[in-house]
Amino acid sequence: MRTDQKQRIQLCLKSFGFKHGLPREVDFVFDVRCLPNPYWEPALKELSGLDAPVVQYLEQIPATQALLKDISTFIETWVPYFEADNREKLTIAIGCTGGQHRSVYMVESIAKKLRGTQYPIQIHHQNLEVGVKS
Repeated sequence: MRTDQKQRIQLCLKSFGFKHGLPREVDFVFDVRCLPNPYWEPALKELSGLDAPVVQYLEQIPATQALLKDISTFIETWVPYFEADNREKLTIAIGCTGGQHRSVYMVESIAKKLRGTQYPIQIHHQNLEVGVKS
């Protein structure tokens, strides 16, 4: 059991593009390349998973919502076990082809779902921050 004085495990959610390589030092990697790619939609190509048109595009796809639910459930189920093992941080990486659309959307959506928990959440969009586009 944790004492009230002990800090909660920190969750680090990372988006990345498989074509740029796997991020280092992660505990779990989820692949969302099975979802339709907004990159192939001319109006969405230059946008990212942070932009409303991309969010709306992905949210209308049932598979996106199913995968979001499954990954969120996995995290919510297993994080307490890692915390009970006295882990300070758990890093979860979510990848798509270029790290611009699907993975960014998924990280933001999972963070939004988990914000109601007591776990501190850190977000890192690996390929958006360096200006890499698909």
